[in-house]
Amino acid sequence: MRRRILMGAALAAPALAACRAARAAAPWPSPVALVVPFTAGGSTDIAARVLAERMGPRLGPQVRIVVENRAGAGGSVGSDYVRYRPADGSTLLMATASSHGSNPAALPDRTPYHPVRDFSPVAVVGGGPLVVVVPQASRFPSVAALFAALREKPGDLHWATSGVGGIGHLTGEAMLVRAGGLKAEHVPYRGGAQVMEALAKGEVDFSLEVLASAAPHLRDGVSRGLAVTGAARHPLLPDVPSLAEAGLTGFDITTWNVLLGPPGLSQDALTALSAAANAALAEPDVRRRLTAAGVDPAGPSTPASTGAFLQEELAKFQEAVRSAGLKLDG
Repeated sequence: MRRRILMGAALAAPALAACRAARAAAPWPSPVALVVPFTAGGSTDIAARVLAERMGPRLGPQVRIVVENRAGAGGSVGSDYVRYRPADGSTLLMATASSHGSNPAALPDRTPYHPVRDFSPVAVVGGGPLVVVVPQASRFPSVAALFAALREKPGDLHWATSGVGGIGHLTGEAMLVRAGGLKAEHVPYRGGAQVMEALAKGEVDFSLEVLASAAPHLRDGVSRGLAVTGAARHPLLPDVPSLAEAGLTGFDITTWNVLLGPPGLSQDALTALSAAANAALAEPDVRRRLTAAGVDPAGPSTPASTGAFLQEELAKFQEAVRSAGLKLDG
């Protein structure tokens, strides 16, 4: 995610005013369902619960936001559920780079919705890089050494991701293309936990996994990080270079979370929801808890800037699919 999106904790005065106006207006529906299109326990689920706790009271003193996990098909099940809910502010979605970026780009025929047109954008929540990870006992001390081995024996190494068409898959394919059209055998798993377990057991040679999933294993010395996929090093992994620093100039692909609603939310509802989300994200404790979960909290955003961000990210993943020559549907 670009630095201009992630930086800046100050909340603009108009957003605060809108938040107060929302509380003075007609009562907000309660409880509000915040759908997480993945299983509980991951970074998206944690971010949703942190945000829900602080957003609810900003919509009204009695408003509760309850997280619902509706996992399946790379986030498509929960996302498709939300787009058919009433546009009254009672249902929201914590969308991800997989559900609304990489999967629609790589698997358009299997994604039942358009990631931009079929939702109402509310606010950018946060994001972070992926990590190129190898087993602790790996013979590769650096990304350069890994690339050299891939050039020497194309297709000989195995790399794991948490699913075909997901953020790790497309980011890895983009990395291999940018490094000179390198080839490795892709091994999809059912989730990040399974990928990290496979790495720990030495079943695969490397992976690209989101920071939140990889960080505990890196801290415990179970696996090693060779590079991060953002434009710069990450504060949680100060000794791990970025891919751009390691030779892939300009490489910058990150995962992210965006708050969306069903299509057709009124401008008043969007203004109130955006103000509540931005106010919650400006709280130091919220930012600290998100950072600890591996999610870099976003700075202030608007429904318009959130929609533009979604469109830009979708285009980035579509370009990754084209450049890698991926044919995943059918």
